[in-house]
Amino acid sequence: MGAFKYIKESFAKTFKTKPEFHRKRLQAWRRTSSVVRVANPFNPGRARELGYKASKDFIVIRVKTPRGKVKRKRPDLGRKPAKNRLKENPGKPWSWFATQKAQRRYPHFKAINAYWIGEDGSNQYFEVILKSRSA
Repeated sequence: MGAFKYIKESFAKTFKTKPEFHRKRLQAWRRTSSVVRVANPFNPGRARELGYKASKDFIVIRVKTPRGKVKRKRPDLGRKPAKNRLKENPGKPWSWFATQKAQRRYPHFKAINAYWIGEDGSNQYFEVILKSRSA
């Protein structure tokens, strides 16, 4: 078996037990801004599956997105029956929104893929793999 298979198994086992250091890591992530460039992927096995390579053309971004449904704006000028719901599903996966956030922050890079790395009570965290457009 290759090394990344063992890394993947180790990551899955650690995440199932949810040790104390993982909770502390999520608390630290909650205090950071919503788009943060990280040196290395949190889950290297998953990142490699999705196309990441450890070269200068690739960067990894951690993106914080809200959890749950989207709160709609209240309608102006009277009752609008179609817009009476307070919250609704966004219609797209949160990883898509994370990709868009990362793409806006780093316009000279192209988004390759995104994967889920964790969630707490109010936020979900994704890592987005970006590749330089010049390469």
